[in-house]
Amino acid sequence: MEKEKKKINLKDTVGFIIYIAVVFVITYLVITYVGQRTEVIGTSMEYTLSDGDNLIVDKISYRFHDPERFDIIVFPYQYKEDTYYIKRIIGLPGETVQIDDNGTIYIDGKELKESYGREIIKNPGTAAEPIKLGEGEYFVLGDNRNASSDSRDPSVGIIKRDEIVGRAWLRIYPFSKFGFIKHK
Repeated sequence: MEKEKKKINLKDTVGFIIYIAVVFVITYLVITYVGQRTEVIGTSMEYTLSDGDNLIVDKISYRFHDPERFDIIVFPYQYKEDTYYIKRIIGLPGETVQIDDNGTIYIDGKELKESYGREIIKNPGTAAEPIKLGEGEYFVLGDNRNASSDSRDPSVGIIKRDEIVGRAWLRIYPFSKFGFIKHK
């Protein structure tokens, strides 16, 4: 009887250890290949995203299709380890982007009609001159245009396709704003 109980306890313990291992493996695979949590720090994406918002980043969609204009993407900041930026795609591969002194954005010489910018751009930065995007290159801006380090700033510059971690997908906190992120 005592021997049987020990067998049952050992079986339960091994089963529990296997269960925990499977949970860890699945969690690792999801975080690595499907999605990850990130927190917005700063106001560069106001009013779409706010400081302190917690998001789930969809890391799998771009394995099946290319990023699109107005998608909100996450990418690493090249000068600081474990720091990620979140911005909106404005220019796509092969396009020419320019911002004039009045803050108007032009794509291939035509004014871009969009309503994401919180205000008129005061400083076009490097985009004062036409920027021709190469294959797999994207031009990004924050929605809070005058409080954003983005593709206009040489320290951020043009984002390459392979640098994109994923797209902002779901706001999970604060709970009062819980829901999917609208891109268009």
